[in-house]
Amino acid sequence: MTPSITRRLIAEFLGTAFLLIAVVGSGIMGERLANGNVAIALLANSVATGAALVCLILSFGPISGAHFNPVVTFASAIQSALPWKEVSSYIAAQLLGAFAGVAAAHKMFGLPTFFLSHHARSGPAQIFGEAIATTGLLLVIFLCSRSRASATPYAVAAFITGAYWFTSSTSFANPAVTLARSVSDTFAGIRPAAVPGFLLGQAIGLSIAVLLCRSLVGSEQEITNSP
Repeated sequence: MTPSITRRLIAEFLGTAFLLIAVVGSGIMGERLANGNVAIALLANSVATGAALVCLILSFGPISGAHFNPVVTFASAIQSALPWKEVSSYIAAQLLGAFAGVAAAHKMFGLPTFFLSHHARSGPAQIFGEAIATTGLLLVIFLCSRSRASATPYAVAAFITGAYWFTSSTSFANPAVTLARSVSDTFAGIRPAAVPGFLLGQAIGLSIAVLLCRSLVGSEQEITNSP
């Protein structure tokens, strides 16, 4: 029996909130402990995010599908895995959860609730990196959920952990995450002026992933479980 829309939205809110707590909180902790070594801070940030993702997808996946990400929600609707009438509600829950998670992370470390980021992440190379990260994430979700659904949480977490390192943008691949990180002037932040470029890259990645998925396995399959 499918959980009610209310329960699914609560799951999306909580899952996205804890995802941002992991991303921003580990970025703050990593930067404070790394003594200026950016590589060590990024390692801490990526490993903590990947570990949290496994737990969150396993926990909330049976309730809402564990999207935690508007591009996954759009992809699910395109693939007829989620009714279009529920898309706006899912995205609203994800956005609210993302900002709530940033606020919670800041409060844990004694920082202002929100403060605009000055972390520069801009230019064609980073936009291209976001397109690559989003395409790869959706392909992993789509293909794993089709062939080995039980492995999807681990595959998604592994991809995101790796993509922190092999993409120029450090793999946001999530509009809700991108917007929320713009109000965090910490290691995980992104300057608001760079947000439109990242969103463009993510939209391009979504379009490419949907086309590739349809080419590989047709249009009747479902995309499930994701951050």
